[in-house]
Amino acid sequence: MATTAEVHPVDEIPPVRQLAAFGLQHVLAMYAGAVAVPLIVGGAMRLSAADLAYLITADLLVCGVATLIQCVGFWGFGVRLPIMQGCTFAAVSPMVLIGTTGGGLPAIYGSVIVAGLAIMLLAPVFGRLLRFFPPLVTGTVILIIGVSLLPVAGNWAAGGAGAKDFGAPRNLALAAFVLLVVLAVQRFAPPFLARVAVLTGIVVGLDVAVPFGFTDFGGVADADWVGISTPFHFGAPEFRVSAIVSMLVVALVTMTETTGDLIAVGELTGREVEPRSLADGLRADGLSTVLGGVFNTFPYTAYAQNVGLVGMTRVRSRWVVAAAGALLVVLGLLPKLGAVVAAIPAPVLGGAGLVMFGTVAASGLRTLARVDFRDNHNLTVVAVSVAVGMLPVGVPTVYAKFPDWFQTVMNSGISAGCLTAIVLNLLFNHLGGRAAGEASAPVEQSV
Repeated sequence: MATTAEVHPVDEIPPVRQLAAFGLQHVLAMYAGAVAVPLIVGGAMRLSAADLAYLITADLLVCGVATLIQCVGFWGFGVRLPIMQGCTFAAVSPMVLIGTTGGGLPAIYGSVIVAGLAIMLLAPVFGRLLRFFPPLVTGTVILIIGVSLLPVAGNWAAGGAGAKDFGAPRNLALAAFVLLVVLAVQRFAPPFLARVAVLTGIVVGLDVAVPFGFTDFGGVADADWVGISTPFHFGAPEFRVSAIVSMLVVALVTMTETTGDLIAVGELTGREVEPRSLADGLRADGLSTVLGGVFNTFPYTAYAQNVGLVGMTRVRSRWVVAAAGALLVVLGLLPKLGAVVAAIPAPVLGGAGLVMFGTVAASGLRTLARVDFRDNHNLTVVAVSVAVGMLPVGVPTVYAKFPDWFQTVMNSGISAGCLTAIVLNLLFNHLGGRAAGEASAPVEQSV
């Protein structure tokens, strides 16, 4: 019994029944985002329906493998925290440009492989930069992550971007219903059920959505039972300099985003991320990205929406997310099961997403509560960083006239806000001889 008490919550292994339920909840939270990247890239390249389906199943398979690497870990790979991995949206624009200007998928995969190798090489360097992420910076970044994800939940609640009935009252009503179910389960249900409030809300929402015609299971019948992604299905990779340069910029952006996500999960789980573990986590990102280039998919990063789920449910076990990774592997090998999950209506996910993403933002505020804002410039650091981070979220075309490399960095509100917070913290709290610790002095010590 004494040994069990010493196990950190991150390393606890819940019973199989809870592993399955909590893991499925994580899969549902990230599924729409996971399949969106191959759908967008494949659609822009006008791939056939069969090729699109292949991209999706390959993506789910590698998502699962990447998540297992990150959560379980081996040698110097994996942060060993509850981190869900998925395709990064930061790479979408460069990949569409590479794929539609003559390079095709082989040129995309060549650049992805090189980017993954670069991430693995640079991981130790980023690990040593952790001292530039005091609570002032990490709290700001976590706040930006949460707020920047809220429009995603809003789009889902309205019916999904591009939907013919986008914004229809019935879509918003369904999303509101799911939100109320999640809140009711959290407030009134027994502890175990409260921890799967999101899953319960999605299941109840789906039960209501089916008779009202919100979902179409037609794609389930057309999907194959078994599908295995083979290396270089679309041809041998091509290594083009221009494509590689643009993907290396994406690699730096995703490393910055992943650093913020790993630190956020460390805060939520009570296991502080240290330079070595950060390097291990980034190295796992790089390995997963290389696997993506080999197995016909794209660059991988930590998924912020699942960070919110960890904070909301307070289930901190990395084995829960590892179970989610195993489920993704199964979905990647069984396209028919993947089609069933894909049939969940966007408003159902939107109602759950509002709670999860709001939880991320609230976690950022909790971290910022440890920062001293009196007689210093810390408030300015937070204000300007949030403003810069929200600019591309509120005005998506604000940088449309800028070079592609600049858009790659700044069109991600998370990376833009994170870089701003780091630079401003250095400017106000490090340069000129001020002690770095003053930027994050606990409020309780000053009274």
